[in-house]
Amino acid sequence: MAGRVDRAPAGTRIVLFAKNNVGTWWVQPLAENPFTAIAADGTWTSTIHLGVEYAALLVGASYHPPSTTEQLPDVGGEIVARATAPGTGKIDLPKPRRLTFSGYEWELRQTPSDRGGENQYDPDNAWVDGEGLLHLRLRQRGEAWTSAEVILTRSLGYGTYVFVIRDVSQMDPAAALGLFTWDDQAAEQNHRELDVEISQWGDSTIANAQFVVQPYYVAANVLRFAAPAGRLTHTFRWEPGRASFKTVRGASVTGGAVVATHDFTSGIPTPGNETVRLNLYYFRYAPAVPHGDVEVVIERFQYFP
Repeated sequence: MAGRVDRAPAGTRIVLFAKNNVGTWWVQPLAENPFTAIAADGTWTSTIHLGVEYAALLVGASYHPPSTTEQLPDVGGEIVARATAPGTGKIDLPKPRRLTFSGYEWELRQTPSDRGGENQYDPDNAWVDGEGLLHLRLRQRGEAWTSAEVILTRSLGYGTYVFVIRDVSQMDPAAALGLFTWDDQAAEQNHRELDVEISQWGDSTIANAQFVVQPYYVAANVLRFAAPAGRLTHTFRWEPGRASFKTVRGASVTGGAVVATHDFTSGIPTPGNETVRLNLYYFRYAPAVPHGDVEVVIERFQYFP
């Protein structure tokens, strides 16, 4: 995507948005890299994700865009100018592939995301074996890394979510495993995201697990802990005004020794169109690349109203 600015005030930059087919504007090219520089001749250019409509904002130096928004900001203050253009042509994405795991149907992600940096996803990196166990793989082919994600095809709402995971204590520090809820359309509720995350975020000296109620940058919304070796069961109970997380040893919700537990009572989202997502990806802000392919086995997912 490219354009030109005439007589741009000093210090201004371009912020680009692309609107998806459900009406949400996503900042481009990434939430972690939302600004496009203006060249000396007034031109600018950037890579973007495809959308049904596009917008370019000329903004002041102190403007910080949201990662998503339902409505573009009006011109005024830090928004110096705004231009939009409709998408053209047809976005012809492959038909989503699906698998069945723990009695539920899941869609395999095949489009990029900016979770943990810009990551590509390969449907072949997720599969169910003959015992009914879900495998997720982070895989390198040549210089390219591809991640894995499966997305539950329906929303479950309030209730208890259970994830039984094989040993992840030796997982590469640059890899991240997410067990979480997500609603594409609910930016005003931090996408209804509740997380169990297994990762050292590239730093092998820190604890390897955390419970999160988004936004993560609020200190009270995160509890970090060390996930020990062996099979673990992670659960969270989501109810009005409360999200109660627990990790225990073994494959029983109640019978194993407690590893970590925490109740969050602030900023708890209400149900909407969220779905459960299970992913394994490369945390691209890590100082070193993964040492090799990473594989995680999820034995079971359960939901109790």
